Amino acid sequence: MKKILLSIGLGLILLLVLAVLAVGLFLDGAVKRGVETIGSRLTRVDVRLESVSLSLLSGSGAIKGLVVGNPEGFKTPQSISVGNVSLALQPGSIFSDKVVIKSINLEAPEITFEGGFGGNNLSTILANVKSSAGGGTATSANTAPNQEGKPGKKLEVDDFSITGAKLHVSLKGMDGRSIQGVLPEIHLTDLGKGPEGITSAELTERVLTAIEQAALKGADKALAGLDKNAAGLVRELNQGSATGAVDSITRTLDLLKKK
Repeated sequence: MKKILLSIGLGLILLLVLAVLAVGLFLDGAVKRGVETIGSRLTRVDVRLESVSLSLLSGSGAIKGLVVGNPEGFKTPQSISVGNVSLALQPGSIFSDKVVIKSINLEAPEITFEGGFGGNNLSTILANVKSSAGGGTATSANTAPNQEGKPGKKLEVDDFSITGAKLHVSLKGMDGRSIQGVLPEIHLTDLGKGPEGITSAELTERVLTAIEQAALKGADKALAGLDKNAAGLVRELNQGSATGAVDSITRTLDLLKKK
């Protein structure tokens, strides 16, 4: 009798372990598909993930190989590339109306800031996000429905950080070539705190806004040593004004070609 009970107990434990593993694998795939599908729809550029790994028991997780493309008309192949993203969440919140994420850290991402007369790639993607969420007009040539859809869950992110980022600054006319810079560290807290939470579109907008602002500072600093007029170039481009920018770009490109 004891052997039978022991066998049943071991069988139940095995089934429980298999069930946890199955749910974990299902969630990993669901998160990957969700990020790629919703991310691409919001930004109107290609968003890809290599893999997602979540632990239901500890709440820890990792995202590998996140790549965000560029809108049409830009020469550089991508705007954001992240090898590793670590996160920690409240496991029980996965099954509630609001998923509580304790922390997200983008480790040593590569950010490309490509500027031109009509703006820059990051501001274009940000405009697409606002338009997709119903808050503005997209500036990208890509077309997509102007609705994010009804998200099934709200989010809360207590701590979001980007550390050790590399910045690539590329001006229109440089054929994809870039100047290397440094992206200031980004740290956001209490996103979606409270019962209302935050939507995926709102979270994406907050993060992209912070990235663009940091990239503008980093790009301005990277260009400052190239030409005496280059320091204000990024600000002019971001405002969408071509006044005085043409000569600055020409002089900057001439200097780059001599190096």
